[in-house]
Amino acid sequence: MIRVNEVRLIGPENENIGVVPIQKAMQIARDAELDLVEVAPNSEPPVCRVMDFGKFLYERTKKDKEARKAQTKIEVKEIRLRPKTNEHHRGFKTRDARKWLLEGNKVKVTIRFRGREITYPEIALEDLREIAQELADVAIIEQSPNIEGRTMGMVLGPLKSPAKKKAAENQDSDSQESQTQEA
Repeated sequence: MIRVNEVRLIGPENENIGVVPIQKAMQIARDAELDLVEVAPNSEPPVCRVMDFGKFLYERTKKDKEARKAQTKIEVKEIRLRPKTNEHHRGFKTRDARKWLLEGNKVKVTIRFRGREITYPEIALEDLREIAQELADVAIIEQSPNIEGRTMGMVLGPLKSPAKKKAAENQDSDSQESQTQEA
């Protein structure tokens, strides 16, 4: 499968053998009862290693799995309102948004206009400002309110490490409780 005349070879004990013809590299691999694996095809000359190919594939998939685990996925949750949404109902929605922001997700707040409601966008803008004000302790505005067709929306992002702050507050309150219990 390797289609070059010379390769830079790394031996079975990770020693650098140097630039050798491909036939000699294949012979070294056969003698060690291992495979000749091209690890850096873009270098000049390509780098090949004498190793167990099955073990190489296993370790690479294991490394890829670990890398995927380490990635953080940020979801965008959405709350939908109308300009006529009352204060009480909006409270439920902001409570959900606060929970999502504390979990580290982004929240898109959307207000849909129906009928002639579109003629009063300042009502929706005021609602969005109030929601942003209520969530100011856990969120920052990533996308300011803008209107697209019959919807007005904004995107809120979590503050940097709100979970750590919350944990620190819980520890402070726990230590205060233990001090009051001791007294």
